[in-house]
Amino acid sequence: MPGPRDDLVRLRIALTAFFALDGFVFAGWVVRIPAIKEQTGASASALGLALLGVSAGAVVTMTLTGRLCRRYGSHPVTVVCAVLLSLSVALPPLTHSALALGAVLLVFGSAYGGINVAFNSAAVDLVAVLRRPIMPSFHAAFSLGGMVGAGLGGLVAGSLSPLRHLLGLTLIGLLVTLVAGRLLLRCEPPVPPDAAPRHDTAPHRPAGRTRALVLTFGLIALCTAYGEGAMADWGALHLEQDLDASAGMAAAGYSCFALAMTIGRLSGTTLLERLGRTRTVVAGGTTAVAGMLLGALAPSVWAALFGFAVTGLGLANIFPVAVERAGALGGPSGVATASTLGYGGMLLGPPAIGFMADWFSLPTALTSVAVLAAVAVLITLATRHATSGPPRETASH
Repeated sequence: MPGPRDDLVRLRIALTAFFALDGFVFAGWVVRIPAIKEQTGASASALGLALLGVSAGAVVTMTLTGRLCRRYGSHPVTVVCAVLLSLSVALPPLTHSALALGAVLLVFGSAYGGINVAFNSAAVDLVAVLRRPIMPSFHAAFSLGGMVGAGLGGLVAGSLSPLRHLLGLTLIGLLVTLVAGRLLLRCEPPVPPDAAPRHDTAPHRPAGRTRALVLTFGLIALCTAYGEGAMADWGALHLEQDLDASAGMAAAGYSCFALAMTIGRLSGTTLLERLGRTRTVVAGGTTAVAGMLLGALAPSVWAALFGFAVTGLGLANIFPVAVERAGALGGPSGVATASTLGYGGMLLGPPAIGFMADWFSLPTALTSVAVLAAVAVLITLATRHATSGPPRETASH
């Protein structure tokens, strides 16, 4: 194993902390969306347009972060984006109109998009060195952070204003960044000998067949990340408005989803080693289709919560697999491309659901999550031979 083992352990701990922080901060924001919606007086479609600020900021930043990671390194970029993310999460409660909310969410989205490309790039390098499919473990930390953030948000929703709650997230985020950031900056990015030529020769954009494969993985990521964004931004509103759940119970919906994703991702390495990428993705996507149909159309809160959990279990490992393969093929450029498409799906999905909710109904709009999960399964089956991993990872096929 290249590099001192202790350095690799410290690097894995630091990256895990940033993945968890990202999920924690993001979930803390999304569970307060109903309160922010009421504060701004926005309709469903106006809220969808405001949420587009997150999408626009993230997607624009993602297209630039790959270049920043190549120039300055993924570790410093991760730390800077973590500071910006922690500071910007306190801005939404200061707004009183949909337009102002969209403007501050543009800043929040920029930080969110940047940190996701940066720490995914760093994680891909570590996965290549360790030669094990451990990418799901990092995304498990994101899901665990999301579960804790949503659970905490549910507990304080009735006693703390959104401003005090999100200011608390800012303080926690800066503290975690101070500790984990110092550890991360002391770690040299690991570069396995066989990966160095690929990264050195990879241009700003992967060329030819490699680029086509990266785009394929990005499309798979988009189809499944759409579901994560939908659950984050609209799951609580569905439970509260359509099923008459309390504010605390509505927040529990995303907690159930995040907990199931955490469990699925913690077992992801074992699943990938035993079943391989194709069967893991196909089984997960099929499970997500069934779970989301139940979650969107169930007539009771408890049935919907169960459906949300099944959906989280199904979607758990699809996105990490897609990003890891794109990064293995194209380096930071591959991660940036797949992340732009993937997180674009996560962040553009909620505004789309907002419009569909106005046109039809929110439960009907949420069934689009099941449709796109099915599309991801079909793409995986259609490209299973072209997108298989390198020979040295035959245990993962």
